[in-house]
Amino acid sequence: MLILTNARIIDPEAGTETLGAVRIENGVITEILPASTEGIDCKGKYLAPGIIDIGVKIGEPGERHKESFRTAGLAAAAGGVTTMVTRPDTTPAIDTPEILDFFRRRAADASPVNVLPMAALTKGRNGTEMAEIGFLQDAGAVAFSDADRPVTNPKTLQRILTYASATNALVIAHVQEPVLSKGACVTSGPFATKQGLPAVSPMAERIQLERDMALVEMTGAKYHADQITCAAALPVLERAKAAGLNVTAGVSIHHLTLNEFDVEDYRTFFKVKPPLRSEDDRLAVVQAVADGLIDTVSSMHTPQDEESKRLPYEEAASGAVGLQTMLPALMQLVHGGHLDLPTLFRAISLNPAKLLGLNAGRMEAGAPADLILFDPDAPFVMDRFGLLSKSKNTPFDGRRMQGKVLKTFVAGKQVF
Repeated sequence: MLILTNARIIDPEAGTETLGAVRIENGVITEILPASTEGIDCKGKYLAPGIIDIGVKIGEPGERHKESFRTAGLAAAAGGVTTMVTRPDTTPAIDTPEILDFFRRRAADASPVNVLPMAALTKGRNGTEMAEIGFLQDAGAVAFSDADRPVTNPKTLQRILTYASATNALVIAHVQEPVLSKGACVTSGPFATKQGLPAVSPMAERIQLERDMALVEMTGAKYHADQITCAAALPVLERAKAAGLNVTAGVSIHHLTLNEFDVEDYRTFFKVKPPLRSEDDRLAVVQAVADGLIDTVSSMHTPQDEESKRLPYEEAASGAVGLQTMLPALMQLVHGGHLDLPTLFRAISLNPAKLLGLNAGRMEAGAPADLILFDPDAPFVMDRFGLLSKSKNTPFDGRRMQGKVLKTFVAGKQVF
């Protein structure tokens, strides 16, 4: 038995923040108690459900030099992430039960936090032939996605969504129109023109989302847009939800906290996919998270080695690590008055759990004791070489930040 007492308990479901204690037995929360002197004194720091991070890239198999299960797990624990929902864009792609079984066994052996794998939507993530969704579900896939490759052919996607609807499979899609987006690395506008970089309009996101919503309406499938990053796409999402479609959406920490001007010095650590948007778009998306229109926030952890980032901006690989920087980056929005802590943890813990059908993300009896204790005010300067990920490609390097994870528990066991 373990009691964590004198903690400010964040309950994202009730939307409350109260001083109290949590009793843990056999890896499960058994009771929420008034604060007392019995147990481990949390000294008034904040206790919340662990982060469930949807869209984490692991390098195994094929790119272990960029990130392994062990290093990703250590970074996750240090960042308060108690469950990583991993992407299938590995080498080879996770598109068969055999590869998925290897992936799950490696995760169980090496990671100190929970790992829930997605599988590919199409074979080889090539967008033409549906993967074995039923068999992959049986093998433990929690969702299906081709990661950053949209399915171009609408007839193919219609067939996939029809099958996914029949098996109650969750489809996670990347809503960027692929022809318009090809080769682009920044968002179009005066700043992109000044930088002389190939650009894409934010309307590419709206176009793809409009198409996908029509197909979801046809098929009744359960659908999640991995990243909604611009104001133009929000009315489409709002209409789909108002019409009763089984649709949710997410956004990354980078699109919530950075904008297109961060690319000014051509620093490739700021090259992400979709590209960073305007400040107006950023603020609109932050408000959508606060309002609950956008359901989840994730790190979109994408490790890239030095060789793939030390290139001209146009040629450099996209993506940034985020497991360890997610919480302090999001504290920027809390301290700025855009979000309160219960609303934030609704987006990073409760809603991801609901989306995946997990009994997690809650502060109540019967929920797994996947918890984080953190200090939202602790200041520090981000040093990328202090990150536990193998790859160090964070856009927050050298930035003054606030918010430190003090302890992380998975099933009641302290892993950080």
